[in-house]
Amino acid sequence: MNFITEAVVKAAKSLYQADLTPAEVNLQETRKEFEGQVTLVTFSLTKFSRKSPEQTGNDIGEFLKKEMKDIAGFNVIKGFLNISLSDSYWLDVFYSQVLADDFGAFKPNGKKVMVEYSSPNTNKPLHLGHVRNNLLGYSVATILQAAGYEVIKANLVNDRGIHICKSMLAWQKFGDGETPESSGIKGDHLVGKYYVLFDKEYKKQIDELKVLGQSEEEAKKNAPLIKEAQEMLLKWEAGDKEVIGLWKTMNSWVYAGFSETYKRLGVDFDQFYYESNTYLLGKDIIDEGLEKGVFFKKPDGSVWIDLTADGLDEKLVLRADGTSVYITQDLGTAQLKYDDFHMDESIYVVGNEQDYHFKVLFLILEKLGKSWAKGLYHLSYGMVDLPSGKMKSREGTVVDADDLIDEMEQTAKKRTEELGKVEGFSETEKLQLYHIIGMGALKYFLLKVDPKKRLLFDPNESVDFQGHTGPFIQYTHARIRSVLTKMSLSPLTGGPARLFPEERDLILLLSQFPETIDIAAKEHNPAAVANYVYEIAKAFNKFYHEHSILQAEDEATKQFRLLLSAASGKVIKKGMGLLGIEVPERM
Repeated sequence: MNFITEAVVKAAKSLYQADLTPAEVNLQETRKEFEGQVTLVTFSLTKFSRKSPEQTGNDIGEFLKKEMKDIAGFNVIKGFLNISLSDSYWLDVFYSQVLADDFGAFKPNGKKVMVEYSSPNTNKPLHLGHVRNNLLGYSVATILQAAGYEVIKANLVNDRGIHICKSMLAWQKFGDGETPESSGIKGDHLVGKYYVLFDKEYKKQIDELKVLGQSEEEAKKNAPLIKEAQEMLLKWEAGDKEVIGLWKTMNSWVYAGFSETYKRLGVDFDQFYYESNTYLLGKDIIDEGLEKGVFFKKPDGSVWIDLTADGLDEKLVLRADGTSVYITQDLGTAQLKYDDFHMDESIYVVGNEQDYHFKVLFLILEKLGKSWAKGLYHLSYGMVDLPSGKMKSREGTVVDADDLIDEMEQTAKKRTEELGKVEGFSETEKLQLYHIIGMGALKYFLLKVDPKKRLLFDPNESVDFQGHTGPFIQYTHARIRSVLTKMSLSPLTGGPARLFPEERDLILLLSQFPETIDIAAKEHNPAAVANYVYEIAKAFNKFYHEHSILQAEDEATKQFRLLLSAASGKVIKKGMGLLGIEVPERM
């Protein structure tokens, strides 16, 4: 809308002898209840006009209408000048911009971004929380790529530590040689089964020790199982061949399972980092920080940083015995990632329970003088709840990602068959359609909400062909494809004699696609794209119900409406693709 801004600057000069800057011109999209497409807020201009906001609006409106052929009319509501642009303006936008081959495509901007997401533990399967993480990370990466960034999708796998040893020890004690092949259980589920079993047996031992008079804390420390797990961790760190062999075997089971789940979720990665390779990193950074006076040693030899002046606490960065804590490892991994890729921005997709940790991590790196620390960003997201309640992993009641995907496909099957939307489909095509609809419902439901918000996920509500859902948008795309297969497009550029409001509103929305991608990329927020695509689907359906396409009054109008339908379908497909969602050609 730069041409309107320039005209308002010119109007202020001509009417009020005021030297207005473009930044002082406040343009907004006109609210739906008022006529017009662009609104100028006039309150701040009264200091130049020395008139009321309404009078100022009328002055400027008359000036614009007289000076500009694209202004069809205006109305003033209090301090808001609502401007209606001409049909010829919108047709020009449609034919020259929206229908251009490169519409919504950005040139490379020379900037590199790493998006780190998933970050699973290798002692259990992926669960609902991981699903939101993976879908969010993948979508943000895809949006950034579309906006012209070079993107590296990274996964930091937590493949070491006491929790991993718990699964290993339980399998050693109770597994009787069971494997994914012999049991028919998916690898990550099998390992998760032993993690739950460890916890069950550990609790039994704690209860037995409490009966013998030990306190809860003493019993937790003295239970034989936890001592054995701690001993196994020491052996792992010492490179014990037998322990390392078992660790590699069980991890290979988990990775095979993860790979299958990632494929079903439709996410992938360019780079994997493993904590088993990175947990010793960071000690050099601690030495560097001590030399610079950023860290200090306490009498027991432990190393700390005092962040109280920054409104945070004192933070331990190295234990007295010289062993790493999480922050040590994260400092080293951050340096490793930068050394590997020299990216301009590094995004960590991690739940909001880690907000404090990332504040501390980024602040320490800034204090260490790392030039790249300003480019670190924590994409914090809220928990996902189900109607049945919060997930708990150690009790084995976790909402498993694979079970959730199965449930989504079954729900999609049930709803689709009820509505009779699979006539003429082969069995293979039906299964593919159920997967596309089920995953579309899941992804859209999780991505349409601002990442920072906690959300309640209801599988049944998500698979609704009429609501604010993925299947509604997918069905709209299939409807468009159905219309287009019935008629052939011809490259007419004249357009109809006049536009109906529903046609103009759709062109206006479509024209905002590049801006929407840009906003979503800058804000790291797929919800901006999700809600935009929903608005397109709603606007198309309104247009479709109000105006005949195939029985249009003349050939020029028919061809225009077919082109408008094709453009809507293209934007829906691209927009949903940015969310990692497929759209079917027919339903």
